[in-house]
Amino acid sequence: MFFKPAVNPQVPGCTGNRPGAILPYKTATMSNFKIVPISRETAQQIRETKKDNYGNDVVIQVAKGKGPCRVSLQPFEKGKDRRILFAYSPFDGPGLYAETGPVFINAEPVEPYQDIYRFPPAVKADKESFPLTLIGYDVRGFMVYTQLVGNDDVDKLIEKIFTENSRVHYLHARNAEACCFICKIERI
Repeated sequence: MFFKPAVNPQVPGCTGNRPGAILPYKTATMSNFKIVPISRETAQQIRETKKDNYGNDVVIQVAKGKGPCRVSLQPFEKGKDRRILFAYSPFDGPGLYAETGPVFINAEPVEPYQDIYRFPPAVKADKESFPLTLIGYDVRGFMVYTQLVGNDDVDKLIEKIFTENSRVHYLHARNAEACCFICKIERI
């Protein structure tokens, strides 16, 4: 949740409930979640060492599919973009559900996804290339929820899941066909 001062300098004499008070608010575009891509630091380590966290050599190739890049969360341009394939676990540590799988990042450094209060529009819009499933985990990392997105609006579905399922601490968006991890979605 974001905070703004109760004082509005545009309105003469507006001091809110008390001088300097801070009141919580959500803007119309805010949601109850944030998108967490693979970090720039993790991507840079993969690019520099050419090894994943499991000691596997990474594979650098011209994109054969749309991806997306797990840092920028933008689709690859098939036949043009160079990407790195490596094994990745989006979990903070070991656990019964802490699976590892293949993911792609751009071979060249890219900016991490910035519009973190909504699901990546290019992925959301291409339901054919990116059929989505949302998997919810509790604070212990146990899987407690799964939902195919289908034709639903993924942003609204994420908000609904977090509103109606207090056990869901965070979600993973995955490709429903390939089962590969796309991004983490944290409750805010």
